[in-house]
Amino acid sequence: MRLSLKDGIALAVYTFTFLLGLPANLLVLFVYVRKARKRGATPNVVYALNLCLANLALVAWLPVKALETLLQDWMLPAPVCPVYSFFLYSSLYGSCLFLAVVMVGRYLSIAFPIAYKQYRRARFSCLISAVLWALVLFHLSISLMAEGGAYFVSTDEDSSACYDRLNPSQLAVLLPLRLEMAVLLFLLPLAVTSFCTLRCVTLVWRSNLRPAGKRRVLAVALSTLVVFVVCYAPYNASHVVGFVLQTNVEWRSTAMLTSLCNVFLEPVV
Repeated sequence: MRLSLKDGIALAVYTFTFLLGLPANLLVLFVYVRKARKRGATPNVVYALNLCLANLALVAWLPVKALETLLQDWMLPAPVCPVYSFFLYSSLYGSCLFLAVVMVGRYLSIAFPIAYKQYRRARFSCLISAVLWALVLFHLSISLMAEGGAYFVSTDEDSSACYDRLNPSQLAVLLPLRLEMAVLLFLLPLAVTSFCTLRCVTLVWRSNLRPAGKRRVLAVALSTLVVFVVCYAPYNASHVVGFVLQTNVEWRSTAMLTSLCNVFLEPVV
């Protein structure tokens, strides 16, 4: 079957993301695990490990997405579809939340270095991580319950699709839920990340750091915000537009391609 230009681009993104994201995140995982063993776990290490594990969960299922795109059909057993969807979307929103808490940690370490050093504990960071994962998994559990036993695999003529062709009863549940997820799991973390980034930029610019040190801190802070917006904004915008139009917008799958880029961009920032 001949691929369209859209599917060809998507397949290239899946392949590129897998080839770059897998070794990059395995390397980051190795570095932070080694650091935790030598110096003990710190909040930054805890959040970085969670971010890395979320990326690896996404990378692990990219071959499934690539196979579906290449064959233009869902060839795996139907029960695999909700499992695939669960890991795919939990990793996306998990990464979104952990990027935000990483930026919060950077801001607190710059704005309140003494107080933050006294109160930062790995156990508290683990508790925050558990709460964030519970928040993501709660929303995704509701979305998976909406499928009504069909595993979100729908058949159209001679092909099947996973979590793509949704009926009106499923959309009645999913569209408001997607909007709520876009607000709670994207816009709110974006607001927090933006505030922390701007405060970091202001504090560092006014500090007595050497120019080279200022440039390095500013580059890291601003690049984190750019990755956040570029990777996650288009996909979450499809949630808002879909709710307004009361439909599953066609460009939603295309918008998701930018979200996949976080897999190889986040290890850099």
